[in-house]
Amino acid sequence: MPSPSSAPRIVVDGLVYLSDGDPEPLATGGVTAANVTVAHMLGDVAQAFDEMAVWIARIAAPGSRWRLVRRAQDIVAARDEGRTGLVMGWQNTLPFGNRLERVAAFHAMGLRIAQLTYNEANLVGEGCMESRPDAGLTRYGHALVETMNAVGVAIDLSHCSEKTGRDAAAASRRPVLLTHANARAVHERVRNKSDETLRAVAATGGVIGVSIHGFMNWSGRPDDPPSLDGFVRQARHVADVVGIEHVGIGTDYAAVQDDATAQSVLDMSKALYERSGGEYARAFGNTSAGRYPAGVPSPRQFPRLLEALERGGFTGAQVDAIAGGNFLRAFGEIWG
Repeated sequence: MPSPSSAPRIVVDGLVYLSDGDPEPLATGGVTAANVTVAHMLGDVAQAFDEMAVWIARIAAPGSRWRLVRRAQDIVAARDEGRTGLVMGWQNTLPFGNRLERVAAFHAMGLRIAQLTYNEANLVGEGCMESRPDAGLTRYGHALVETMNAVGVAIDLSHCSEKTGRDAAAASRRPVLLTHANARAVHERVRNKSDETLRAVAATGGVIGVSIHGFMNWSGRPDDPPSLDGFVRQARHVADVVGIEHVGIGTDYAAVQDDATAQSVLDMSKALYERSGGEYARAFGNTSAGRYPAGVPSPRQFPRLLEALERGGFTGAQVDAIAGGNFLRAFGEIWG
C-alpha cells in the first residue's frame, strides 16, 4: 500500500451519466471514483431494481475492476487497490414512488446519491425546466429529505428548480450536493444555479461539482463553444462565492467504449428538453464528443481538467480539494 505522501491524489467525478460497465475510461483518466447513474433518469422502480442488479453482478464478477462505494473510506481503498470506485447514483427519485421505506431498501442494494428531481416536476418538487419557478419542495419532499438524511443517501439538487433546491438545503440536516451544475452568473443557462442557491448548498457543508458539459459550460452563442477556460471561470466564480472547500468537479461524461452506446440518451435530451439538448444540438450537433470542450471528449482526458485549473491559478492544494478532497469530506459526513 502506498504511503500517504506518495499516494495519488483522490479524484472524484461528481456525475457520470452513463457507463457501459467497463471502468477503463475512468481508470485511464486517473478517476478514483465516480457517481455513476445506474438507473435510467425516467425509469420506474422495477427498472431501477433490474439495472442496479446488473451492476451488483458486475462488481461481484471474478476479476472485477470496480469497488462498490458504501462509505467514504471505500474511495480511498479503491485507490490503494488500483480499482475504480463505483458510487451508485440516480438522477431522479421516481423509483421511490411515494414509499419512503424504499429508501432503505435501495440503500441496502448500494444506492448512495439520489437527485430529488430530473428536469420535470415529480412528487418531491419542481424540476429546473418546469414553468412554475415559485414551486418548491412538497410535503412529501420534506419527508423524503428527512428519510434520506436518516438512511444515509446523499441529496443531489442538480436538476431541481431554484426554490426546490433551496427548500431542500434548508430542510436537510446533512450536506446536500450539486453533483453537476454551474453558476448562472457566469453562463445564463437553465441548468445553472443562482449564487443564492450556491450559498444555500455550501451552508449545509455541501459541494458544487463544476461541469465542463456544454449544457452548463456555454454562453448560448453558436460561435462560442464550451471551453476549458469557461470551466475554469466557473470554478473560480464558485470558489469566490462559497469558498474553495465547496468546489468539486462533475463532468456529466459518458464512460463508454463506443460513443454509440450513449446515443439514446443524447437523442432523449434533444427531443424532450428544448432549452438544453435542443438548443445545443442545433448549435453543435448531437454527438457525445461534441458536448464537451475540444480535446476532452471522455473521462480518459480528465487530467487535462486539473491542468486547466492549475493554469488558471489554483494552487496544488486547491486542485487536490477540487479534484476529490471536498467530495470525499462531504461523503463522509453524509454517509457516516
